[in-house]
Amino acid sequence: MSERCLLYYITDRRQFASDQASQRKALLAKIAEAARTGVDYIQLREKDLTTRELEKLAHEAVALVRENSASTRILINSRTDVALASGADGVHLPAEDISPQEVKSIWKMSDAQITKRSNTPILAVSCHSPEDISRAAVGGADFAVLAPIFEKRGAPDVGAAGLDALRNLGEIGIPVLALGGITLENAPACLDAGAEGVAGIRLFQENKIEDVVRKLR
Repeated sequence: MSERCLLYYITDRRQFASDQASQRKALLAKIAEAARTGVDYIQLREKDLTTRELEKLAHEAVALVRENSASTRILINSRTDVALASGADGVHLPAEDISPQEVKSIWKMSDAQITKRSNTPILAVSCHSPEDISRAAVGGADFAVLAPIFEKRGAPDVGAAGLDALRNLGEIGIPVLALGGITLENAPACLDAGAEGVAGIRLFQENKIEDVVRKLR
């Protein structure tokens, strides 16, 4: 089992009940809670928003993380431009997206004085096989997210990889986090199988994050 379970909160404001304004308010409160209670990474994954809307939300989310934690890092899903403009810590790259090397090149060429960000982005990559993870590691990713381990909501035709996928990783060289149907009950099994942490939407949005952090650490 990993000595310290890495925790990765992936956002989805649409899973909060009520109108759009209330969903946004609930999301920002949950981001602040995640930072305050010691979650390692937060991925802003609001893919339905326009660029302008996403950038505005990202600015607010980054500010909340900075106010509530000196260690939590916030990543933007796919959008390197929004990550740079908002001062986020890095980018989460979906499978088949541009490579980590390309993101690093873009990041390096940007103006640090304008973007107010770190010179070195944190890069995560979505993976579905050990081969994907190996490519991510070679490409310079900081960590990989392997999914789905147990299930994928709304996609019953997508087969679950199961715990064996975590047991057969070998020496990858970067941390691998488990995603897909992760709960407080099955997360320890993921860690025992070889994951260095867990990621999720419902795990954090449907629970008090302080309880998640305490139980998994």
